Amino acid sequence: MTDDSAPIQSICVYCGSRPGRDPAHMAAGRELGKHIAESGLRLVYGGGTKGIMGAVASGVLSNGGKVTGIIPEFLVDMEATRHSLGQLDELIITPDMHTRKHGMFERADAFVALPGGIGTLEEIVEIMTWGQLGRHEKPMVFANINGFWDPMMELIRHMTEEGFIHTSHRVQPLVIDKIADIIPAIRKHAAEVQGPRDGEVAVISKL
Repeated sequence: MTDDSAPIQSICVYCGSRPGRDPAHMAAGRELGKHIAESGLRLVYGGGTKGIMGAVASGVLSNGGKVTGIIPEFLVDMEATRHSLGQLDELIITPDMHTRKHGMFERADAFVALPGGIGTLEEIVEIMTWGQLGRHEKPMVFANINGFWDPMMELIRHMTEEGFIHTSHRVQPLVIDKIADIIPAIRKHAAEVQGPRDGEVAVISKL
């Protein structure tokens, strides 16, 4: 588990295991990985070596950074190759998705969602849900490449206006268009948090 009283040391990135149709998404993955490495931070991610997931990991590794990949056994041959997984400096293979998600949460000081599909959406929404319940105050970022997350932001606004997000002050992810602005924004947000960012991890582990 990370030290929640220390500065940001690791960033969890959620993103697609496919490249998507817009080349900007893969480029954003590589750029974010480069910035993570150059900032002396560790990447925590789902272990995939294909699509945008692979681009982020490659961006970190090719710039001398550290990567922790956490992947369930049944996805190893679907989202990665065993040879490419061997290039990560830390690999954790879990028995299921539940264990994977909690491992990623515990090892990360902040979360970034790049473009992706249903899995990416589910992961960042779960982190937002835990935040809404007051279980953590770790920074959450939507990397809004070419407006990819605009429909999601509109949906959150709609749910808030309709009275379904009763603690909306806890569900305020950072929406950032430029990759270069992400890490400075995360560090600024973390510095403003009073008290532990990790929240009640013992409770989260049961969610």
